[in-house]
Amino acid sequence: MDIQHLLNRLENLVLESPRVPGSKLRLIDETRCLQLIDQMVLAIPSEVKEAQRVQQERERILEEARAEASRIVRAAQEEAARLVEESQIVEQARNRAAVIEERARREAEQLRAEAERYALETLLRLREELENTQSVVSNGILKLQSDIEARLQSVAALDQLGAPEQESRRVA
Repeated sequence: MDIQHLLNRLENLVLESPRVPGSKLRLIDETRCLQLIDQMVLAIPSEVKEAQRVQQERERILEEARAEASRIVRAAQEEAARLVEESQIVEQARNRAAVIEERARREAEQLRAEAERYALETLLRLREELENTQSVVSNGILKLQSDIEARLQSVAALDQLGAPEQESRRVA
């Protein structure tokens, strides 16, 4: 039997018992009262056991809830750490990319300057070589012209010297 039911019966026994005239005392049926108390004594261990079972179940549920909460917190912390690490990796990658980009820009600028310097030096050398070649060609032209004129004069002089001889040969 339920302890609450037994307590209600005991309360009814007291309330239904007659009063002693002129006092607050009541005459209670001792046998019925002791029977109810005996039933309570027997019911209390089962009630206590049920309370203990409920308490254990409550503790088990609380422990599961604590474990689940700890797991969730741990997972959240791990996720937060992963995100922080990931954001740090991304930031490091951005910084590294900026450094590489700046270095590439400087190297490209340096290569461009070196290429322009090389092109200028090559063009200056080519101009100098062309000027030398032009000078050699001009000198060669002058020399050939001079040689041609000298030969022509020499041929003309020979022709003049050899012209009376040729005429005498023709006559003969």
